Amino acid sequence: MSAPRPAAPGAGTAHATATENATLGKAGAENFPVAPFFVPGSWRADLMAVYGFARLVDDIGDGDLAPGGADARYLDVPEDQAGDRLVLLDALETDLARVFRSTGTPHHPLLRALRPTVRRRGLVPEPFEALIGANRQDQKVGRYATWDELAAYCELSANPVGRLVLGLTGTESDERVRRSDAVCTGLQLVEHLQDVAEDLRRDRVYLPAEDMTRFHVTEADLAAPRASAPVRALIAFEADRARALLDEGLPLVASVRGRLRLLLAGFVAGGRAALAAIADAGNDVLATTPKPTKARLLREMGAVLRGEG
Repeated sequence: MSAPRPAAPGAGTAHATATENATLGKAGAENFPVAPFFVPGSWRADLMAVYGFARLVDDIGDGDLAPGGADARYLDVPEDQAGDRLVLLDALETDLARVFRSTGTPHHPLLRALRPTVRRRGLVPEPFEALIGANRQDQKVGRYATWDELAAYCELSANPVGRLVLGLTGTESDERVRRSDAVCTGLQLVEHLQDVAEDLRRDRVYLPAEDMTRFHVTEADLAAPRASAPVRALIAFEADRARALLDEGLPLVASVRGRLRLLLAGFVAGGRAALAAIADAGNDVLATTPKPTKARLLREMGAVLRGEG
């Protein structure tokens, strides 16, 4: 028998707020500003609603939900299955469908918060479903043989977020989506590079096997406390790939104006600043997790706004 869920959307408001805050509070740890102060208040609310969903999906897929089982209860998952990530993802997809229905109410507070954004901005379910699909894939696939395989994963795990940002700001076009996809894939690669050690502990390797072979790197090398010369060379190679993708997406920033331009510049600058942190660490991502400084982020922001690659 499943644990009881709050009887109605308004019930257990304090508990629902705590559940939301536990997820949304992670925004400050991202490489880029999720909803910075300079964006309009309506955008900020919508950006945080989309971020809340994306963060919840990732937390389910990574087993990083807040202790206590509140998320499982909101999703109607029985207590004895609350640790099954695939069951949780299935339940989340069921609740996501409620967001797009004309009747009924989503059960999870983060999805209840998402529903007004979806309706106000005319968002479609496919990008949200893709994020769930990426996390399902994470439960089944932990290695990628080629760059093409990893890029296909990023198409599910990262690119939908950029498309949602364009959607909620009403600025989609084929060219902007293409540039956005490049930025988002680049940002995903940066995150993979920062998290090599953490991902390996989760039994995942997001470095293409063909590249590891080329640089004579084994998984045992990735488990070492410090990066060897071959590992550093591999990380530098992958960092160049991420940087090229961010540069490919740079014209996206120049294609828009006003506060949206600042927001998109922040995304690109965050990735570039993180790459600079990796380089400053000598490409040793095993001894520490390189994180960008605010000063470097601001410098990169200026460069992006000037269109400097």
